[in-house]
Amino acid sequence: MDISEEKQDNKNKITINCGSGDTALGDPQALTAGTISLPQETYFATHISRSVFPLFVFRTSYFLLPMFLNCHSHFSFKYGTMSVEALIAEAKGKKLDALALTDINCTAGIFPFIRAAQKSGIHPVIGIDFRNGIQQQYIGLARNQEGLYELNRHLSDHLVYKREFTSKAPAFENSFVIYPLPEKLIPLRENEFIGVHPGQLNRLISSPWFRKKEKLVLLQPATFSSKVQFSAHRLLRSIDLNTLLSKLPKEAQGDATDQFYTYADLVSRCESHSYLLVNAQKLLEQCQFSFYFQAVKNRRDILGSDWEDFDFLRQEAFKGALRRYPALQPEVSTRIEKELELIQQKGFVSYFLINYDIITFAQHRNFYHVGRGSGANSIVAYCLGITDVDPIELDLYFERFINLYRENPPDFDIDFSWTDRDEVTDYIFQKYNRGKVEHVALLGSYSTFQYNSVFRELGKVFGLPKSDIESLIHFANKEGYEPDQFGKLIIKYSQVMHDMPSHLTIHACGILISHKPIHYYTATDMPPKGFPLAHIDMHIAEDIGLHKFDILSQRGLGHIKSAIETIYQNQGVKVDIREVDKFKKDPKIKKMLRTGHTIGAFYVESPAMRMLLSKMKADEYLELVAASSIIRPGVARSGMMREYILRHVDEERRKMAHPVLADVMPETYGIMVYQEDVIKVAHYFAGLSLGEADVLRRGMSGKSRSKDEFQRIREKFFSNCKEMGREDKVAAEVWYQIESFAGYSFAKGHSASFAVESYQSLYLKAHFPLEFMVGVVNNFGGFYHTEFYIHELRMNGADIQAPHINESDYLTRITGKTVYLGLIHIKFLEKATVEKLLVERLENGPFLGLAGFVARVAISLEQLLILIRITCFRFTGKAKQELLWEAHFILNKRKAIPAMNELFRSGGLSFGNRQPEIPVLEAVDIRQEILDQIDILEFPLDSPFHLVKDQRTQGIKARDLESHLGKTVMILGYLVTVKYTRTVKGEVMNFGTFLDREGDWIDTVHFPPVVKKHPFKGRAIYRIEGKVTEEFGFYSIEVNLLERMAYWNAAD
Repeated sequence: MDISEEKQDNKNKITINCGSGDTALGDPQALTAGTISLPQETYFATHISRSVFPLFVFRTSYFLLPMFLNCHSHFSFKYGTMSVEALIAEAKGKKLDALALTDINCTAGIFPFIRAAQKSGIHPVIGIDFRNGIQQQYIGLARNQEGLYELNRHLSDHLVYKREFTSKAPAFENSFVIYPLPEKLIPLRENEFIGVHPGQLNRLISSPWFRKKEKLVLLQPATFSSKVQFSAHRLLRSIDLNTLLSKLPKEAQGDATDQFYTYADLVSRCESHSYLLVNAQKLLEQCQFSFYFQAVKNRRDILGSDWEDFDFLRQEAFKGALRRYPALQPEVSTRIEKELELIQQKGFVSYFLINYDIITFAQHRNFYHVGRGSGANSIVAYCLGITDVDPIELDLYFERFINLYRENPPDFDIDFSWTDRDEVTDYIFQKYNRGKVEHVALLGSYSTFQYNSVFRELGKVFGLPKSDIESLIHFANKEGYEPDQFGKLIIKYSQVMHDMPSHLTIHACGILISHKPIHYYTATDMPPKGFPLAHIDMHIAEDIGLHKFDILSQRGLGHIKSAIETIYQNQGVKVDIREVDKFKKDPKIKKMLRTGHTIGAFYVESPAMRMLLSKMKADEYLELVAASSIIRPGVARSGMMREYILRHVDEERRKMAHPVLADVMPETYGIMVYQEDVIKVAHYFAGLSLGEADVLRRGMSGKSRSKDEFQRIREKFFSNCKEMGREDKVAAEVWYQIESFAGYSFAKGHSASFAVESYQSLYLKAHFPLEFMVGVVNNFGGFYHTEFYIHELRMNGADIQAPHINESDYLTRITGKTVYLGLIHIKFLEKATVEKLLVERLENGPFLGLAGFVARVAISLEQLLILIRITCFRFTGKAKQELLWEAHFILNKRKAIPAMNELFRSGGLSFGNRQPEIPVLEAVDIRQEILDQIDILEFPLDSPFHLVKDQRTQGIKARDLESHLGKTVMILGYLVTVKYTRTVKGEVMNFGTFLDREGDWIDTVHFPPVVKKHPFKGRAIYRIEGKVTEEFGFYSIEVNLLERMAYWNAAD
């Protein structure tokens, strides 16, 4: 058979010449020889009716289109180069009717591929290319949904247990299997075939398979669309194998011919083997994968039926309502009924029940949690205990939580302590999997090649030194820069590879729970975390109707849990952390909020947040809720943070608000602060429907499925504004505000959830400051380094003790007002050493001296010296230097035990049999003590100001700033943290936070000229000169000089 094109009457005509040997799949009868000409549009018709065309033409139509059964997208990680959309575009350009996506050991691209194919009128076929490394074993093509399920299960079994694929596929019932052409005949099942690459046609003639034409199909891989993409493929393979491009083995890469061809090219290549095309086409036509994207795929029928689920949800909601609202006012009942009706109508009942079940389990285990997200706007969630945010009290916008136009359920972000989340996750997997059939998986994500990472990977592939790579990264975008040959290649291919997925990773918090087994939708892998991981990400999952459950961890809840336990241990007091209404009225908390004295408290301790609270003089719950959202980048970026503060402190300025905006958002003075404000403004100010407004909100958040749809809503926003008589300037300003912050702002319920946790932290800090701060230290999380929480302990009256052999535990502990740092803080001290020490002390009592310690605990000299240098043996009354001498003498008598971490290199000293006399040495200088603390703990326990070489330099104190307003001052500050940001012109500026000599806080502003002239140079004490400024009662220094102070050195 051959095919040709010609022009006739300004139209393309196609001529097919068929030989008498041409056959169709499953039809041994040879096709009649002859020639036929037909219009090109008929040639490419996807559905040809037997009643219109003779049987000959219908049969011929099977092999008129070249078939691609082995297409790879960039989800064939570090192999494929095209997105699924690019694959479809390429197929459409070649006028193909059907296409099979078969990514290598990955199913991530399946549903985006189906979406794109259907949109382009191409018949999608899905499958998997099963490989061991680069070696292809076979290809599986799903005939239907059951076929995808069995392919996914097969792939998952091998990925989870890290098993290689055998050369023989299992007996699939709903899938086709295609093997690469083997040398010898092998037995094949009815659904199994042999794939022949066009490059193997000459070899095929002499192969025993030539007599098995009915079992042969064309296997033309499609991985690239150009020479550039093939080169990118070779670079990806080199990155994957961590080898130089020049040393990449040929067998470790694809063939340059693995690309799409036109119908004429492919038929020409197949020439006398038209049956390969016929059989391939017939195979594809039998693969009919139907999928309804809109249907919810989440677990249903928790109790056995929909009505039982709803009845239970209603019962539990009203039971909880009596706890939350003892009087159960009519507006509460009405709101609950309204929500329940919509929850049932939208099919979200099981989603609520599963979240409720998770919370119930956590409460039984005494795990603290915070429920947030848009679901925090729900009164049903509040009554069930999923959240602690009262939507009636806060007048939360119902339509942000749920409305008839919203396709996906409201999201619940449920936070647990970082020590509890894994147990909660394990419960979900145990509860919602059914025996060996998996219904639960962690949600996947993809790590993608980004600018810097691509440069570094490509630099290594080309063999460039690290310094050259970093130089290229720095100068590549600089005007006038002329890179060398390798630099040009790296820049070129970094653009090709940018945003390509590199590998599968775990979503931060998402868990999928499906009604049908999870393998109907995705294969699963097994990451080190130990829970199955889906190949699909959140966007794909949402697109197919599989909505995630967000189970997060945070250190803030760990602080609270640890603090409550420590309070009981140290003071015998039991604290009920759920008395939030009491906390909101607490005068101590109000004062802490107004003054920004919130170090350690969840979400309100950062310099920016302390500044905002001080400027607002915030001491009410609703003010803290607003502040929790205002602090997000979007509101500040739009310039509305400052405007909000101005209107908050000045009632007259509130009159500047547009009347519609002021009416819609009276609580925030007509300024958009929360996510739902976007919906309100779009609906009331611009006349968009609630559905359109939600599309706008999601589009601003980067969650819009369709850019075209978002653009349509944008155009309607402005056209509606014009029709409603809004001024163009005002409409543009409102749109700018929406655009600048919608992707960063919080839902009001979300902000309120954070505020509740902030109040819980603040209550503990206000009434149990030492125990609370010990909880913060022991959870290793917060905005600041551990050093500054220990500083806060000291400022609140704690006696801070360095680690102690007899008093310290693994973690920091408190007894009375004395705080003993935990042994965990000692850098280079091995965990095995700590465990041996603690077990020996527990079993045989405290240590009496250095010699006794060494006799009881097997320890190396290096590890022992670390303990001595940080004064763990100070109870002996001996100076540190004397103990160091003694350690050498004692351990010289026995063979030192090797240590994993080498801190010192010390040789043993030999003194014969005579016990040497240890000299009595003076105590170490306080400055040397501080340097040892920094070396071993990574922070000082004594004031770092002792280290300043020039003690004559003093300056003013932080508490004196107010009396120096408008004046230029000099002050010494110990650097705490720096915030780097950019001006509207793109220049770098800094905000600094320091401690003065007395331990009080200093805030500084560093404008671009000062940043360039006086940059920060690491953690140290700085001489700061600048002008004292004040805004809304908050004092800071506009820096004009920053100089790092010289430190004392023992050698000086």
